[in-house]
This record gives sequence, C-alpha cells and structure tokens, in this order.
Amino acid sequence: MSKKIGVLLIQLGTPDSPKNSDVRRYLKEFLMDPRVIDIPFFSRLLLVRGIIVPFRTPKSAKIYKELWDLGNGKSPLLTYTESVRSLLQQRFESEDVTIEMAMRYQNPSMESVLEHMRKANYDQIIILPLFPQYASASTGSAVDKAMEIIRKWWVIPEIRITSQFYSHAGYIDSIVEKAKAFDIASYDKIMFSYHGLPERQVDKVHNSGRCADHDCEWGITDENKFCYKATSYETTRLIAAKLGLTEEQYTVSFQSRLDEKWIQPFSDKVIGQWGEEGKKRVLVFSPAFVADCLETLIEIGGEYQEIFKASGGEKVQLVPSSNDHPRFVDCLEDLVRQQLS
Repeated sequence: MSKKIGVLLIQLGTPDSPKNSDVRRYLKEFLMDPRVIDIPFFSRLLLVRGIIVPFRTPKSAKIYKELWDLGNGKSPLLTYTESVRSLLQQRFESEDVTIEMAMRYQNPSMESVLEHMRKANYDQIIILPLFPQYASASTGSAVDKAMEIIRKWWVIPEIRITSQFYSHAGYIDSIVEKAKAFDIASYDKIMFSYHGLPERQVDKVHNSGRCADHDCEWGITDENKFCYKATSYETTRLIAAKLGLTEEQYTVSFQSRLDEKWIQPFSDKVIGQWGEEGKKRVLVFSPAFVADCLETLIEIGGEYQEIFKASGGEKVQLVPSSNDHPRFVDCLEDLVRQQLS
C-alpha cells in the first residue's frame, strides 16, 4: 500500500477584510507572536496592545483597502496562494498526495487546516512554509505553530519540514522570468529589497559574535547558512548572475523596519538618496515575498514612488513577485518530491 501524503503550504497571513476590526485582530495575532517581537511577554503586551495596535490600526486599514482594490476586492496574497495550491495539486493528480494551504495568522487558520489533515490520517505530513530565506519570525514561527498543534495529537505521523529554498533554481528562474518584461538597461539603478529584521534576530543565528562579524554579505558558510541576511544576499547574487548584472548596477536593502536597530541599509533611505543623486528610474525586486502583498504593491509600488519623486526621481518600477509562475510551481513540486524520496 502506498503512503498517503499531506502537504501543508504555509503563508504569513492577511486580515479577513480591510475593516478596522479585522485589521486589528490580524495585527494583534501577528505582533503578539514572540518570534516576531522577541521581548518579554508583558513588555510585548504593553507595546502591541497599548501602543502599536491602537495607533496603527486605522492607518493600516486604509492601506489594506488600497490593497484590496488592487486585488479586485480580495487579498492578493490569499489569491496567489490559493492559485499556487491548486496548480501544485495538479502536479500530483495521479498520486496519493494532497496539497493544503494555511495562513500563519488568521484564515484559513492553521488550527482548522491541520485538524482537517489529522482526520485525513496521513502517513506523512510535509510542512512547507512559503518563505525562501529562513527567519525565526517567518519560517520559524510557522513551523513552531504547526508543531504546537501537532504535538497534541494522539497519533503523530511522520513529519518532514522544508526550512528554506533561497537558492532553488525554480524560484530564482521565476523571478528572472518576471524581470524579462522590463528593459533593465533603461533603469539607472536596481534594488533588491528584502523584508527587514531586527539586528538582534539575525545575531541569534550565529554561535559566536554578531552577524556583522561574519561577512554575511559575501557568501554562504556552514555557520551562516540560516542567517537571513546571508541568504538574502545569496539570492540576489543568483538572480543578478542570470540577468547579467554587475555589482555596480544593484544594491541589496531591507524594508518595513520598526526602528533604527534593524538590518541596514534601509530601502526607503536608499531610494531617497538615489533621487537626490539625480537617478531618474529605479527597478525594484522583492524576492523575500513569493506573492505580491502590502509590502510589495503598496510599500514599494506606492510609498517608495512618492519618496523617490519627492527626492527628484521619476519612476520606481516594481518587478512582480513569483506569484503563481510555472517555474515557482516547479520549485514547490521539486521540494515536495525531495521529501517524498
């Protein structure tokens, strides 16, 4: 008898709607995660529920409304993740492999999807977070939550986990193919913008010293192979090599910071500086996000355009994320088959 396999794709999450109540609920769940804001519980509670959520909810709700408008009344993150799940299921049409999808925060919830998978009585469950570069706040949190739920089951099947895929050829190719829609030579500068993290979180990856002591910008080693900063730079090198870019043409930077103690350089600062230097056209990749979302469509596509124009620039052009590109689905199929073997 062949094994019965369940695959769980995990994406970060999205509010159920752009209403204040739904955005507030999403922010509370997201920001109270100790892997996202890694400070003591009561300090996190005071910060999140006493300061961040009350002040941030109305502004965030307006931004999510813009995002929903761009997504034809739905969250683009949810739309693309559902599409990827469906397309990946088609790759296993004749096999006893079922592809499921859940959000780390909000819906479809990991509790409900994993309960469905428990009742399906799989011989093996493959957990595949949709974050190319490992970070405790994304992949770590998704796996932690899954195991928190699964460890309560009376029967625990074989569990396999994919931690990252920052260098997978299918993932890299999907971004390169998206870039072919643009005349790269017509842009003055190219930015590879990754979601930021507090410096202390990447420091924790290293057994000795800080991330800054390990030259993570220059290559992958046995010690830094799970360092988000190191894998972000490696992803960039792989994409740049396939596009024929020189190091002088592009910059790696990090967006969406909460304070000044996050990984630098900051994307918004770099964009402003380029405008002041007389650059007119900038092409931006955001490879940490496999599906377009608030951080790509609104932050880069909207807010960075405003910063650049105010600084003297003209056009910030976003390269779409992998979304449901066939080569990205190839990547996920290969990752699943690696676990099956």
